[in-house]
Amino acid sequence: MTRKEARDQAFILIFEKGINNESVEDILEAAKECRDFLEDEDGYTLKVFTGVFERQEEIDAIISKNLTGWTINRISKISLAVLRLAIFEIMYMDEIPDAVSVDEAVELCKTYSTQEDAAFVNGVLGTVVRSK
Repeated sequence: MTRKEARDQAFILIFEKGINNESVEDILEAAKECRDFLEDEDGYTLKVFTGVFERQEEIDAIISKNLTGWTINRISKISLAVLRLAIFEIMYMDEIPDAVSVDEAVELCKTYSTQEDAAFVNGVLGTVVRSK
């Protein structure tokens, strides 16, 4: 599995957790039982998925701090999931260049949402990276 595929899987899990009240463990178990969830060799998907929710308060505070004219509650669930994933990579995964995290986040938005959401996510992440 490529890193891009693993990132896509992590995004889907993060999005699912964002719209369900189920635990991380329950969502992961359902993914393994009900769809083609594959564990990647380096454990990226699990590391990101569990890490985002272990550090959700910190990540959401970073998102909120870098919003201009928005509140976190107004962000679409897709954009929020993408932002959480990318900010986790930027802040806690030094082996991934920040530019890669931003580019991949924008691509996820283009795939699962709109061009406007992609531009919004790019702007927020650009601010996060500059303030890092």
